[in-house]
Amino acid sequence: MRILLIEDDRKIADYVTRGFEEAGHGCDVMDDGRDGLYQATREPYDVLIVDRMLPGLDGLSLIKAVRAARIKTPAIFLTAIGGVDDRVEGLEAGADDYLVKPFAFSELVARVNALARRPPVLEQKTVLRVADLEMDLVKRQVKRGDQVIELQPREFTLLEILMRSEGRVLTRTMLLELVWEFHFDPKTSVVETHISRLRSKVDKPFNIPLLHTIRNTGYSLHAPR
Repeated sequence: MRILLIEDDRKIADYVTRGFEEAGHGCDVMDDGRDGLYQATREPYDVLIVDRMLPGLDGLSLIKAVRAARIKTPAIFLTAIGGVDDRVEGLEAGADDYLVKPFAFSELVARVNALARRPPVLEQKTVLRVADLEMDLVKRQVKRGDQVIELQPREFTLLEILMRSEGRVLTRTMLLELVWEFHFDPKTSVVETHISRLRSKVDKPFNIPLLHTIRNTGYSLHAPR
């Protein structure tokens, strides 16, 4: 596997490069965003690993430019910027994965291997659909059938995460982390309250429920099976 690492922290770059080379992979390193963009568009790679805070050109702009050039090479952000909004911003810019520093090298290897196994992405999704429920991520609009559903920002984020995880069960703890960035239990019913509000807007006015409570486990969004 051939990897391009765009990272200006020399210690991290040396550590990651050495680890991949010991695993039998080639790893080229660029410490400047503009040089990294040039290299990413000039040479074929299996995976790009990109820091967000780079001299010359920041990581977000770099990934956007790579995707604008119609280069589909899988990319992972490796960065100290780790807020939920930051991760969402990175993924929407065109990255395929996001890993926050400090990190375990074994996890980075596992994520890179997973990206390399993925089939190429043909088009970045801007519209999510589950049954007759549709979310336009560009217009920030939600519709079910022909009816527009008005959501508060937090409700929109909660629904987006549920739609991206169609058919999967998301626990209360997972939703606290992904939507509210709580890495502890705040001992409140914030998840249950927002799920109830979301259900009253997305399900109750319609005949077919999509948002399901999985008893003693969590919540799942999917068409009835």
